[in-house]
Amino acid sequence: MQALEQEIKGLIIESLNLEDISPDDIDPEAALFVEGLGLDSIDALELGLALQKRYGVTMSADSEETRQHFGSVRKLAAFVSTSRTK
Repeated sequence: MQALEQEIKGLIIESLNLEDISPDDIDPEAALFVEGLGLDSIDALELGLALQKRYGVTMSADSEETRQHFGSVRKLAAFVSTSRTK
């Protein structure tokens, strides 16, 4: 699971063009939105598309379950691990 977390951290940095941040700077349990990494709803859409492209996962943009998956890198990795098709 750690390798997948590292992959997702890299995907976050790459897809959102985050400069001056490395995968090691992202705490896998830290919040991705508001506090923590400080992402916003536009970032969520871009990250969701990147996850769909890379891992073949599907998610509903306005579901509470999807919001929970985007809570942290660790939660995203668990979701991708159980849902990916590629």
